[in-house]
Amino acid sequence: MVAIKAHEAERSLARLDPAWRLILIYGPDAGLVSERAAGLARASVDDPQDAFQLVRMDGDAVASDPLKLADEANTIGLFGGRRAIRVSPTSKPLLPALAPLLATPSQDALVIVEAGDLQRNNPVRTACEKAKTALAVPCYGDAARDLGSIIDDMVRGAGKSIDRTTRDHLTGLLGGDRQTSRREIEKLLLYVGTDPAVQVEHVDAIVGDTAQREQAMLVDAVFAGKLPVLDLAQAKLSSEGLDPGVMLGAVLRQAITLLKARQSIDAGRGVRDVVATMRLPYPRIATTEAALNAWTSAKLSEAVGLLGNAVLATRQNAEMGRAVATRALWTLARLGRAARAE
Repeated sequence: MVAIKAHEAERSLARLDPAWRLILIYGPDAGLVSERAAGLARASVDDPQDAFQLVRMDGDAVASDPLKLADEANTIGLFGGRRAIRVSPTSKPLLPALAPLLATPSQDALVIVEAGDLQRNNPVRTACEKAKTALAVPCYGDAARDLGSIIDDMVRGAGKSIDRTTRDHLTGLLGGDRQTSRREIEKLLLYVGTDPAVQVEHVDAIVGDTAQREQAMLVDAVFAGKLPVLDLAQAKLSSEGLDPGVMLGAVLRQAITLLKARQSIDAGRGVRDVVATMRLPYPRIATTEAALNAWTSAKLSEAVGLLGNAVLATRQNAEMGRAVATRALWTLARLGRAARAE
């Protein structure tokens, strides 16, 4: 059985066992899946620009004609050399196309299969994890340590410097998707221009959104039961002119998101697996996990109902909007505090 943990992925791909002839790269972080597949494909051939050495195949086409992949994998190159086949993600059943290669691996080509978030019992994931000649590589959202390394590499590559405080600040604003994070860092470096170092001011101007952070702080405070934090966030947002209905709407969206996630957990999925699919900024990962551990589906359903009524009330009577929002948010925050205490 060849199944590895997410933190072992980079090391395993860098030191690929020659016995592994089919590599399944899957997970909720589509950017990381694509990045790892592309890197492995380039490293597996002598010339990545040679279409005979690096073959790209559409996942939907492979699923529609299962023999197509085996035929390509067993084709011997006219000029010899190493070959790799990269199969793009598909929502169609792919196991019939992979089964022949798992039973009789290609000796000429390395087959790299990209996939989305596959559950533990997914047939493709199960088959690859059980096969001795295949490797299943999970890709989840970047942790703070991973993001820090990416930031350092990209900043250094641009000939700039960044201090630890600024890097930590930037890390907190980036999400869990690898490609999205890289685009944000690239945009930041363009903004820095000829300045020799990346400063907090640069980050706040390009990546940071103070209003969004304060709104996220309010939302998380409600479900964590942190009344002082909620009071501070609500006061700041109100002073900036944010409509009470908008505040309630943000909390309502989070309640619905948490309810769906909690229902998935009730059905058997792990909390961390569910949160990994949300692509949250790093600081919100822990708060969301804590909320899902504290709140039950029944309590979240109650929260959705309460918030829905509050939003309607603010629309019907704008003058009472702030009072209605405050009452609803504090009621939920008290429920959140009680939930964490249980």
